[in-house]
Amino acid sequence: MANDPSRQPSEAPANLETGGCSSAETLKSAAAKAGNAELLKRLAADYPAGPHDQPQTMCPAFGALRVGLRMRRTAMLLVGSGCCVYGLSFTAHFYGARRSIGYVPFDSESLVSGRLFEDVREAVHKLADPERYDTIVAINLCVPTASGVPLRLLPKQLNGVRILGIDVPGFGVPTHAEAKDVLSGAMLHYARHEAEQGPVQAPRGGRSERPTVTLLGEMFPADPVGIGMMLEPLGLATGPVVPTREWRELYAALDCAVAAAIHPQYTASCREFAAAGRPIVGSAPVGRDGTATWLDAIGQACGIAQDKVDAAKNKFLPAIGGALAAMPIKGRVIVSGYEGSELLVARLLIESGAEVPYVGTACPRTPWNETDLAWLDAHGVPVQFRASLEQDLAAVKSLEPDLAIGTTPVVQAAKERMIPALYFTNLISARPLMGPAGAGSLAQVINSALANKERFVAMRGFFEGVGTGETSGVWQGMPVRRGTARAAAKSVSS
Repeated sequence: MANDPSRQPSEAPANLETGGCSSAETLKSAAAKAGNAELLKRLAADYPAGPHDQPQTMCPAFGALRVGLRMRRTAMLLVGSGCCVYGLSFTAHFYGARRSIGYVPFDSESLVSGRLFEDVREAVHKLADPERYDTIVAINLCVPTASGVPLRLLPKQLNGVRILGIDVPGFGVPTHAEAKDVLSGAMLHYARHEAEQGPVQAPRGGRSERPTVTLLGEMFPADPVGIGMMLEPLGLATGPVVPTREWRELYAALDCAVAAAIHPQYTASCREFAAAGRPIVGSAPVGRDGTATWLDAIGQACGIAQDKVDAAKNKFLPAIGGALAAMPIKGRVIVSGYEGSELLVARLLIESGAEVPYVGTACPRTPWNETDLAWLDAHGVPVQFRASLEQDLAAVKSLEPDLAIGTTPVVQAAKERMIPALYFTNLISARPLMGPAGAGSLAQVINSALANKERFVAMRGFFEGVGTGETSGVWQGMPVRRGTARAAAKSVSS
């Protein structure tokens, strides 16, 4: 029976590759047979795949790993193939992780015999030191999930340390952005039940004197501050940002007046806020239109009189409009990425004066990006949810933009066509987007990139043909074009 707690890990199927990758369908079939059919059904409902199965992003488990590594007093333990763990560790440290990552190795024998689960349990017992940790998170990667390694059977706590076991298989979670929600949702679920059982730890700074708005989604550090300024006239304050930086913030996040799904892919987290009786508002205070609509929605969700909401709008909307007008963007820009904020960025670009003929996001369509989708649709902008790399590249090729914003391969392809390009994650997400601070914040980097067109043309002219075709590779002397020499010799002989 699916998800039967009595099922022993020794019943795991033995027909999987433990040192590499099997096909997604093979893994799904094995996972269902190993007792994870209900898990797959829930993941499919929370994170529906696109018509092409799923977008091409980094290993989804990186998202959950990143969430845990950024939390205080939290130990992360990976259960998966060695090559997967190496890649995840490398990526995590590339993005600034400064803590060790635990790893429970396995082979075919330990996987099939059930010894792997015992090894995980032993590792958890060794790590459960309340002097060092509040929480230990064990993550099943693809093969252990497909084999039914039952992390749900781990103890819920040891020595006062919380134990969470989650499955983040690449064949069930489409993107790393959604894997952030897998762990955030699991933590909120655990914290919600703790809060229901009795008093819990207060935030470091104490409880807010005003009702709070919890923000869902990683964002530039200045954005929560800017949002707080806009909420102040409403008698509200910003609460924690989920994913949080420590466990006690989860209680404060749940103790909110409303949850704001700034990034729309946090489905499991939204389920926990709904279970806690908290309303959820989508979109974000981006640009003049977005800010006006968002403040109205927050006011309505919190039962705030419309005249107070209008006063807040009258205070901030002129400043936003002025900032947008002072820093216009003139150019044709396509937007793509896998962070979840692509629609918000497109809105801000359009209000700044840019033409946006295409928006691609690796994330799905959800109830919390419907407002943004409707606004973009009204402005004639096509949005591709679950966009594949091929679709993004086709947009670069067919739409001939002045600037492409996207993932690394999109940026590379655009530059090869002499089109300026910016990497979404490092250059667009790494700046404020919300409220007055966000208005005009993109203009400097966007306009600077747009001005680079002539440089790309000059570079192409200078390097044309160098290192390509017969001149590629390593040469001790001047490269020799064999085809040209052969053609010359053939001409002479004839």
